[in-house]
Amino acid sequence: MKQFLHILIVEDDAVLAAQLERFLTDAGHIIDAVSTGRDAIRQVADTEYDVVILDLSLPDTDGIELCGRIKQTAESVLPVLMLTARTALSDKLAGFAAGTDDYVTKPYQPDEVLVRCLSLARRRDLHQAKQLVIGEMTIDLITNTVSRQQQELHLSATDKAILITLAKAHPMPLGRRQLIERVWG
Repeated sequence: MKQFLHILIVEDDAVLAAQLERFLTDAGHIIDAVSTGRDAIRQVADTEYDVVILDLSLPDTDGIELCGRIKQTAESVLPVLMLTARTALSDKLAGFAAGTDDYVTKPYQPDEVLVRCLSLARRRDLHQAKQLVIGEMTIDLITNTVSRQQQELHLSATDKAILITLAKAHPMPLGRRQLIERVWG
C-alpha cells in the first residue's frame, strides 16, 4: 500500500542534511530534518516515522545515547540507521549495542542510504501483525481486505487506505497532516 517513507534525518552538518533531504525527497519520500538531539526526541514523540537517519556527532548529545532514547521514546518499533564518519569497530559495536538497526559510514552513496532505509522499513513491516482487530472490524493486511462481523466491506482504494492508516495508529489519534502524508504522500 505505502510507496513512500516518512524519514527523520538527525544531522548537524547543514550541507550534508540538505543534500540527503533533497535526494530522498526527489525519490518520493517525506523528510523532516533536525540538527540536535533535543529536536530529534521532540520529533519522534510528535510524529510517526518509518526510519530515523542518525549522525553520531551532534552538538548537544552523543548519537549513541540518543539512539537509545529514540528507541525508548518512539510509540512503535522505529528503525534507526546510523550515518556517521566514525569508522572504528568499537563505534559500530557501541551503535548496535545502543539499538541501531544499521550502520553506514561517511562518505556514503545516497542510493545506498535509500536502499537501506527501504530495507529497514520492510523488515519492520514483516514483524508487524498480519491482522488488525478493532471491535467487530478485522483488517487483513496481507489480502488488504476489511470485514465487520465476518462480512467483507467493499471500500474504494482511498477509503481502505484511510481506514488502515487510522487502524494502525489506533488508539492514538492522527492529525490531518499525518493522515494526508501517509495516504497521499
